Amino acid sequence: MSNSKEEFNLNKHTFRLLQSEPFFAALSRRIHKTPTTAIPTAGVMINKTTAQFEMIYNPQFMAELSDNHKLGVLMHEFYHIIFEHVTGRLPPEGMSTMWNVATDLAINSHLIGKLPKEACIPGADGPFKDYPVGKAAEWYFSKLQNDEQFKKDPDDGDDGNEGGEGQPGDGQSGGSGSLEDQVFDNHDGWSNVSEETKQMAKERMKQAVADAAKEVQSQGKSWGSVSSSTRQKIMDMISPKVDWRKVLRYFVKTSQRSNKRSTVRRINKRFPYIHSGKKVTRQAKIAISIDQSGSVSDQMLAAFFAELNSLSKYAEFTVIPFDTEVAEDKIFIWKKGQKKVWERVLCGGTCFDAPTKYVNSQNFDGHIVLTDLCAPKPVSSKCQRMWMTDVDNARNPYFKTTERVIAIEP
Repeated sequence: MSNSKEEFNLNKHTFRLLQSEPFFAALSRRIHKTPTTAIPTAGVMINKTTAQFEMIYNPQFMAELSDNHKLGVLMHEFYHIIFEHVTGRLPPEGMSTMWNVATDLAINSHLIGKLPKEACIPGADGPFKDYPVGKAAEWYFSKLQNDEQFKKDPDDGDDGNEGGEGQPGDGQSGGSGSLEDQVFDNHDGWSNVSEETKQMAKERMKQAVADAAKEVQSQGKSWGSVSSSTRQKIMDMISPKVDWRKVLRYFVKTSQRSNKRSTVRRINKRFPYIHSGKKVTRQAKIAISIDQSGSVSDQMLAAFFAELNSLSKYAEFTVIPFDTEVAEDKIFIWKKGQKKVWERVLCGGTCFDAPTKYVNSQNFDGHIVLTDLCAPKPVSSKCQRMWMTDVDNARNPYFKTTERVIAIEP
């Protein structure tokens, strides 16, 4: 009978390890994990055949870690993927190890107390004791370049291959060892794939991160230990960047209707010099409903009104203040070149039915609502309607809608 011990299988432990980390648990289910003895610790790589990210790990290394450190290693590798260290910038030639350490320092700032002592952690005893926590990889990279402890990157003069833990450098400086000694996990699979494969893997992983974030939000779960700033970075990364000004212009122009009037200044092509010609003008009549609940910032209003001024040649804008009702005596038409000092004229709650019913009773071509979206879904609009709000509320609207929801970033 064989006395060999069963090989550690990380997949059997991830559910238990990630119970307190809902976001990483959701992401973990979307990442394949492969045991290998080709590396001493763990790492992430892009599979050249499938163009998919994989986490690779040495079974013996993982088996010998405490549960807390297993969790830390899992999160460390996932952070490399989330922050696009694998598919992002490449370091200058001969500086790969320095960049590897910089990315580890950036990630490990979020994992203090969760990693083995071999990991490079800013602020901890060792060569990085004087390094602050919470900086980006680029900041740490610049710091390392000027650090007297590491005057010479072990990659200097080599063929550019990246080293992982267990491949010590040959230089000592300042009594702290080489930079290569500080690389905790394996980064060998970061640069040996084609750009086409890398881009394909990047798009697939961005979708996986987006799906994991949506899963957590839809189930009302917390993000675990993910800080609010990191959560914001993740949401910024997976959210498509939309130029709200271009969207607003498109909305206005697609709302335009044609108006024809007779004019002697134009020749009638069908009956020249018999009938007057026709002049065609295109202009939209747009309603702008502004939430008075205090959720629309002065900066947002200033940016929005500045854009309205440039669009006033294409449309007539009617500004409608509202809270739970419309302040009809405060409605005004925005005119080109007008510099309106905005004032809040109502201070109640929010009800979208009020402005929608008012607009439906008039002859408008389009309806734009500036709001925080924190109210129940309103009645249907007779004209096309678009919602404009801040970034956070655009990502997480109070109600579901198929209408456009656009974030204004002043």
